[in-house]
Amino acid sequence: MPEDTRSGTYAELAAVGPYGVRPGHALITMVEPHPGHEHAYNRWYEDDHFIAGAMAMPWIYAGRRWVATRTLQLLRYPEDSAVAKPVTAGCYLSTYWITEGRYDEHMKWTVGINKRLNRDNRVHQERTHVFTSFQDHEATVYRDGDSGPRDFHALDHPYRGLVMQVIDAESPERCGELAAWLRDTHLPERLKGSPTAMVTLFRPTPLPGDRMSYVKQVEGVGTRLTLLWFLEQDPRECWEAWFTGLDEAVAGSGLGRVELVAPFLPTVPGTDTYVDELRQELR
Repeated sequence: MPEDTRSGTYAELAAVGPYGVRPGHALITMVEPHPGHEHAYNRWYEDDHFIAGAMAMPWIYAGRRWVATRTLQLLRYPEDSAVAKPVTAGCYLSTYWITEGRYDEHMKWTVGINKRLNRDNRVHQERTHVFTSFQDHEATVYRDGDSGPRDFHALDHPYRGLVMQVIDAESPERCGELAAWLRDTHLPERLKGSPTAMVTLFRPTPLPGDRMSYVKQVEGVGTRLTLLWFLEQDPRECWEAWFTGLDEAVAGSGLGRVELVAPFLPTVPGTDTYVDELRQELR
């Protein structure tokens, strides 16, 4: 007999609730494969988890993986990061857009499917979650106004690099001021003439109590902002000119402290490109 998939329920679900295109929420997850397991981790994520553990889920409509080679890891700052310890930890970054207004429904599904994947031995255990959180979209700032891709295109457009910046404020009130300063003052000025087409701002949300045990509870809820800078150049080509000193600019505002600035390249789907460049110092 065919497996019961409750297929009739899907027609009912499709008829109700939001179904816009805006990235109202995101899953942002930076992971460190354990030494010696880099190839196995990458193959598991490419061949199974990216699809069955993310893209096949309801309301995730775009996703992209990014990688930090050892050269890129060594560009990160500040050294005493509250996010990554050591600051070089977290070779791989995965980013996913979730339809606005569908966070609760998605979370119910993701908890259920991840419990199932774990039971079915389809979870690669030789890895550490360095920075993993679901986040709510706060704002998007564009370099070129209304021309060019929008934020809902960002994970499908062939951007050549990504920089993740994490900033902590002292309080939720100050975090609101920080977000407004970034959106209205700092980012519009910083993007002029730069290789960054857009910056998306997100605020982390707490993970549910029944999350998988290997994912730690989110830190900085209410006081943290995550910025994703989408680059039209390889970050190695523009780092010195455009991405040094971001911590000083934020500190000068008096509104927060930069806890991480980390560059990444897009992975090449279905391949092990860059895997051999993650651990050059271990050879």
